[in-house]
Amino acid sequence: MAVREVLSGVIPRSDFRAFLATRPSSILIEIVETQGSTPREAGTFMLVSERAIWGTIGGGQFEFLAIQNARELLAGNGVELMDIPLGPEIGQCCGGRTQLCFQKMTAQLLEELEAKRASEAEHRPETYLFGAGHVGHALAAALAPLPLAVTVIETRKEELANLPAETKTVLSPMPEALVRDIPAGSAIVILTHDHALDFLIAKEALARTDLAYVGMIGSATKRATFSRWLTREGGDKASLERLTLPIGGATVKDKRPEVIAAMTAAELLTAFAAYPIRSSS
Repeated sequence: MAVREVLSGVIPRSDFRAFLATRPSSILIEIVETQGSTPREAGTFMLVSERAIWGTIGGGQFEFLAIQNARELLAGNGVELMDIPLGPEIGQCCGGRTQLCFQKMTAQLLEELEAKRASEAEHRPETYLFGAGHVGHALAAALAPLPLAVTVIETRKEELANLPAETKTVLSPMPEALVRDIPAGSAIVILTHDHALDFLIAKEALARTDLAYVGMIGSATKRATFSRWLTREGGDKASLERLTLPIGGATVKDKRPEVIAAMTAAELLTAFAAYPIRSSS
C-alpha cells in the first residue's frame, strides 16, 4: 500500500477556531503587502478581540499599533487599512513598510481562513520519523508547531501513543518498504530501537536522490559500521555524503532527547530551505 494511501486523513481544525468560538467579535489583521525588510511576509494574519489576541504579525511597536487600531474598530472607530513604516517613526529599525488590512470576522471570512490553512497544510514539507522512542517523541513534539507535515512510522503499536495531535502515525511491520513511496522533497529521520532496522531504512533512503534530508541517530562509530554494512550489501558508498549521522550536529554535547530534537529540528528547516536550490542545480 502506498504511503499516501496509508496516511490520508482529515486535516485537523486550525486552533483559531477555538479562539473565535468564545470571541466571535474579533478583527482579522492581515499583511497584504510589504516593501523592504519586514518582520513577517504578506499573507500573515492575526486575530484581535477586545481582550485577547491569536497569532502574530511580527511583534514590537508595529504590532502594538495594529492591535490598538483593531480594538478601535471593534469600538466603532479605527481604519480598515494601515501603511506602517518600520523605521524611527515608530521606534523600530527594520527599514521596510507594511500594509495591513483590517476586517471584522464573519462566517464567510472564517471559511476563507480555513480554506487558506488547508491549502497551506497540503503544501507543507513532509518529514517522516522512523521510530517513536524517547528521541522520536521529543522530535515529534519539537516539530509540531513548525510549518511541517510530520508522520511517525513504528513497528510497535504502543509507542505511537501520546504523540502530538497533528502528527500522523503509521504502524508497519516492514517500515523500510514504505521508503520508496515517500514523496520527493521529503525528509527522513531514522531513530528506531533496532540498528539493523535503521540500516535497512537508511539503505532504501540513500538509494533515492530526491529527498531533502536523510538523517540517522547514532555516533561516529555507528556511521563507520553502517558504511561497512552498506558496502557489503552492494549499496553506493558515495551516497553516504547525503546521510546526516549523527543527527543534531556535534557542537552541543548534551544528549538529552529534547536537546537532540531541538538541534535536529534546526537541521530539518535548513535542509528544506536549501532543497529547491540543490534540486535545481
